[in-house]
Amino acid sequence: MDDKNNPQGAEPNGAEPNGAYGAELNGSGLDGTQPVAAGAAVATSPQIAESKREKKDNTHWLYIGVIVAVIAGIIFGLVAPDVAKGFKELGTTYVTLIKMIIPPVIFCTIVLGIGSVRSAASVGKAGSMALAYFITMSTFALAVGLVVGNLLQPGDGLNIGKTGGFDANKGQETGFVQSIIPETFFSAFTSGKILQVLLIALLVGFATQSMGKAGEPILGFVAALQKLVFKILSWILWLAPIGAFGAMAGVVGGTGIKAVLQLGILILGFYITCIIFIFVILGTILRVFTGFNIFKLVKYLGREYLLIFATSSSESALPNLMRKMEHVGVDKSTVGIVVPTGYSFNLDGTAIYLTMSAIFISDAMNVHLSMGDQISLLIFMIIASKGAAGVSGAGIATLAVGLQSHRPELLDGVDIIAGIDRFMSEARALTNFSGNAVATLLVGKWTNTVDKEQVKRVLNGQDPYVGTADDHDVDLKYPSVKNPATEHLQPTPQVNLDDYRQQ
Repeated sequence: MDDKNNPQGAEPNGAEPNGAYGAELNGSGLDGTQPVAAGAAVATSPQIAESKREKKDNTHWLYIGVIVAVIAGIIFGLVAPDVAKGFKELGTTYVTLIKMIIPPVIFCTIVLGIGSVRSAASVGKAGSMALAYFITMSTFALAVGLVVGNLLQPGDGLNIGKTGGFDANKGQETGFVQSIIPETFFSAFTSGKILQVLLIALLVGFATQSMGKAGEPILGFVAALQKLVFKILSWILWLAPIGAFGAMAGVVGGTGIKAVLQLGILILGFYITCIIFIFVILGTILRVFTGFNIFKLVKYLGREYLLIFATSSSESALPNLMRKMEHVGVDKSTVGIVVPTGYSFNLDGTAIYLTMSAIFISDAMNVHLSMGDQISLLIFMIIASKGAAGVSGAGIATLAVGLQSHRPELLDGVDIIAGIDRFMSEARALTNFSGNAVATLLVGKWTNTVDKEQVKRVLNGQDPYVGTADDHDVDLKYPSVKNPATEHLQPTPQVNLDDYRQQ
């Protein structure tokens, strides 16, 4: 046979050579440019092409969009109040989108949260101490929010009525216990009753943990599902400017300039409360138990505070915090337990926000909450607040979870908070971050795993932290940053047990 028509190695009769469509003939891909292995042109499993563009966190654009939307909504509400009232549906629709994603959010958070608790408790004294401290401080922060909310009463006199048609008495005729048991396993996710989702999540969480190593694939699936759910939530939160415009136009059109003043009081009161919580309450605890200065610690973590401000998420600084806490003198094993667990269970800023916002909504809607109601609200918010650090702005979803579980009729008022939630996000994230930094030093002191002299040297500037290639920073001129929380981290962080199994 003529070699020109049948090159060496080619199959006769036009047959394709072994491999995928002859891609291996010249060691090139289908476009003839990139070398590929034999048989690589057809995937054996579904694949997703990686984006060639570097992923950046552009939260600052969302922040600017919300500011413009709020100002436009206020002006619209003052200039054309009758027309503006109709735009309240934009805010209501935005909250409805958030409500749609609540069941999978709480399911994944609770299932993985149970695993996080067990992981922390299983690695010894540091984990147990950290959990006890986190539960105590987050409960205290919720109580602080209740006290400040009752003192300020920022929503008093707004007289905002119900719009969504939620029935507060729905399900009560069958009794509380019966109302939280779903008809089927999956009907809990479609019934609109969050307590049913919570029950299923608790059962799945504890059952998975009881399976030992065999349950790890299940946790892996739930972890992957959680990333998907939080990705959808982050997309919904990008609609915040539309929701904020509608909410502000509607509420200002209905109540006038008083609504702006009342919302301003809520924001100002929240920021002042967070500042006092960080520098007075956390500062006093840090000084009494360790002797360290909160102002020096805040200065040491200055770059991380700037990063959090740019992303509105405390989790963006989680890797940096772990490296800096190790440098300051806390043992790596303690840092590996306290910081990841704290990001799920020690959300002081979110706790203050939840109870203050709930009191504001109840006052604005003229729904009286007795002291018993407020205490039960606090208990519900303790559950709802876990695992809310993973997505910028997830606090509004957490608020909706708590209200829908405890007082569904108040869920209609969440769209009011949606208009200003972005302005409160930074304070939440900065307070969450500060609480976890202080907790790491406290647990290190209580477990004798901190070098006090090293802490003093570092905080006094004698042994400055040297940045690494893995650190993330922000340039105020170009505030788009690469946020590790959106790429590598789980919304509900957990202790890496492999590090402790080897010890």
